[in-house]
Amino acid sequence: MRGVSTSTPGRTNVIDRFFQISARGSTVGREVRGGIVTFFTMAYIVALNPLILGFAEDVNGDLLGGSSGDNIAAIAAGTALVAGVVTILMGVVANFPLALAAGLGLNAFVAFSIAGQMTWADAMGLVVIEGLVILVLVLTGFREAVFHAVPRELKTAISVGIGLFIAVIGFVDAGFVRRIPDAANTTVPVQLGPTGQLAGWPVLVFVIGLALLITLWVLKVRGAILISIAVTTVLAIVVEAFAKLGPSSVENPTGWSLNVPALPDKIIDWPSFGTLGEFHLLGSFQSVGIVTAVLLIFTLMLADFFDTMGTMTAIGSEAGLLREDGTPPRTRSILVVDSLAAAAGGAGGVSSNTSYVESASGVGEGARTGLAAVVTGVLFLLTTFLAPLVTIIPSEAAVPALILVGFLMMQQVKDINWSDVEIAIPAFLTIALMPFTYSISVGIGAGFLAYVLIQIVRGKIRNIHPLMWVVAVLFIVYFAIHPISSWLS
Repeated sequence: MRGVSTSTPGRTNVIDRFFQISARGSTVGREVRGGIVTFFTMAYIVALNPLILGFAEDVNGDLLGGSSGDNIAAIAAGTALVAGVVTILMGVVANFPLALAAGLGLNAFVAFSIAGQMTWADAMGLVVIEGLVILVLVLTGFREAVFHAVPRELKTAISVGIGLFIAVIGFVDAGFVRRIPDAANTTVPVQLGPTGQLAGWPVLVFVIGLALLITLWVLKVRGAILISIAVTTVLAIVVEAFAKLGPSSVENPTGWSLNVPALPDKIIDWPSFGTLGEFHLLGSFQSVGIVTAVLLIFTLMLADFFDTMGTMTAIGSEAGLLREDGTPPRTRSILVVDSLAAAAGGAGGVSSNTSYVESASGVGEGARTGLAAVVTGVLFLLTTFLAPLVTIIPSEAAVPALILVGFLMMQQVKDINWSDVEIAIPAFLTIALMPFTYSISVGIGAGFLAYVLIQIVRGKIRNIHPLMWVVAVLFIVYFAIHPISSWLS
């Protein structure tokens, strides 16, 4: 009995010291809950990434990972495997509560802008190169130096903008906010529900889940986010069992947004990793030429470069981990793992992996260390075998957590000096354009360019850090990439 009573605390102490759990004011229980919540709020990528990558044809008319239908399972398994490995790596190496997976936006760019010009293997080779280039920029200190060159209040604006951005993601994924079908002929691009009014059982499930989460949160119930997701998922399963709603579509606008919450036929299924290693490192240069390949790499790199900077700042701020200069601890380690994740995504044939802002949901549950990331990563690895279980959780049950976290991150807006136009205008553009353009990089780019412009016209050029000049030029190229590509080709 004595051996049993002393071994568990010993193991706990080792874990506590390694991850600095007590030092950061957390507990093992909070870290585990936070890791689970983060997994649930981003597990949708295992189902969504195959839908984005799995039906796009490359230049030869081939699909990623095999024939139609068969490739979806392989992409899903590869998505979960790579996400699990790199997220565990983030937890162990960087000790930061940040999870990674195939990047939304990046995967769409790979599927619809790159694959059509070359083979899928060549396209994934480009992704590998992009990750390696960013890794070099991290190891030389350039990426971190750029981060330090950004004014603190502009970093705060990035966090606030991401808060609004993930709130919009939550409302859209729940079907609460919809695109207007004939948006090109109207003055309003989005609306409430499918017809300007809320309709359908899934939206009601979302509203109930959000109300439950708010109630639990204001009552300071431990595990509020996880409880909300579990209870709302059960409700969704019951609703689907009786109503038979099916997935949302043009013909069925009141269906479930992403996952249909139905019990699977089988719980465990042996994974197929048909996409792993399917990449040609330099094949793209032969397919489209050096200039076009370099521009494609640059576009991928710039989006990945600043998305992660913004995300880790937002997560660090929400967790109370930022240092006086506005940077999280072990910044370089975070950026190294993120760079390796980008390359790993290409090598795994599932597109660039990047840091997920949904990690803020786990932080909202109390996560403060890398142990939470390890828990999330392990769950992703298990998902390769338990993929049918992931499909049970509908987005309507998971995204209320994003709404709450959006509110928590929005609170930082008070730290911006809104009476100083030199920072207020760039901060406003950063905050507004992230949700309005559905892009973190666009918001950051607009804010940076506005900051440099205002310093110039006010005769304060000396206040501009040399690296801000470099970043400004890169963002000009980023925003003008399409005409530049057309002109060069």
